[in-house]
Amino acid sequence: MISKEALFALSLFPYLGFLWFLTRVKQTPRLALLGFYGTLVFVAITIPAGIYAQSHYGKTLANVDFLHGGAEFFLTLSNVLIVLGFRQAVTQSNSRSD
Repeated sequence: MISKEALFALSLFPYLGFLWFLTRVKQTPRLALLGFYGTLVFVAITIPAGIYAQSHYGKTLANVDFLHGGAEFFLTLSNVLIVLGFRQAVTQSNSRSD
């Protein structure tokens, strides 16, 4: 059986492939692309925050509110950028077709 940590690490490879593809597709809205890359920032912050929560407080990251909230902020920011990027692209596409 594969551990959840190993599965998480393995899941980064398909995501990096997804980012590689999106970066090369010129129709990808820039703001949305920044949001998808921001998800990597979320991961990069979550891992050390989880390690710190475990070593300093003896708890999982989900049980240390200020660390968990800080890490989740980056996921929220990434999601907002993705939505705004695609919204902008749809708005621009609709205005061109009028």
